[in-house]
Amino acid sequence: MSDVLYEVHENVATIKTNRPEVRNAQSRKLLEALDDCFAEAEKDTQVHVIVLFGEGDHFSAGHDLGSSQESADRLARPLQQGIRGMYNHSREQYVEKTMRWRNIQKPTVAGVQGYCIFGGWILASAMDIIYAAENAMFLASNFQFFTVPWDVHPRKAKELLFESRFIDAHEAQELGLVNRVMPTHELEQATKEYALRIARNDPFQLQMMKLAVNQMQDTQGFQAHIRAAHLSHVLSAAGEKDEDYALKVPDKKRRPMVEQAFHNYQQRKSDQSNV
Repeated sequence: MSDVLYEVHENVATIKTNRPEVRNAQSRKLLEALDDCFAEAEKDTQVHVIVLFGEGDHFSAGHDLGSSQESADRLARPLQQGIRGMYNHSREQYVEKTMRWRNIQKPTVAGVQGYCIFGGWILASAMDIIYAAENAMFLASNFQFFTVPWDVHPRKAKELLFESRFIDAHEAQELGLVNRVMPTHELEQATKEYALRIARNDPFQLQMMKLAVNQMQDTQGFQAHIRAAHLSHVLSAAGEKDEDYALKVPDKKRRPMVEQAFHNYQQRKSDQSNV
């Protein structure tokens, strides 16, 4: 079974991650397949717009921390050990690839449902437009492609990051991360209909419009910031191994701050039910 599905119809390329059994966790193979699909869509002159989905109930629960497929791949293609290996792998998988997707010279639209955690946020935020289902739940961190203070106001970014708090689709729209929110069962159709409306426009004009907006961000320092912030992520991730790290590393295959976010979410639900 392919990790990523790809098709072209009416000048729209549809890319769909296809690991629903692990909530579309991002393995190395999945990211490589995504990179190939985005490259194929960019060079195909019949493609005017690219849409991105996740198969199943969730857009992406983040990085694959050790599924059987990912573990087998790590054995077959072991990573360089030490901080050098960690940095080089992280930079190529999550910064360079994502920057290529952000810079594709065609409009890109993400349709997000369910969990959009850490690596899921990275993938969605690399797209030009985000449509979200009402059940979407976004969780940020100082992850590798650190767009959070570009996606929302810096003070709101700090609020979310400091607390490790999920935001739902409607709050994400209020903060400017999400363009539109709709019922979950309408997400894919609505996203594709929007893409078809874009695809009727002249592709060169679309390219120039996207370039003009991206250049505005780049003039403000977007690309330089992303690459510099990646160093902070590497240092932060290494710090989780310190003996005095404040959070308990969970037995489940979750990052500590993801576990903390779920705890906070359940606590808020409990508090609200008691009111």
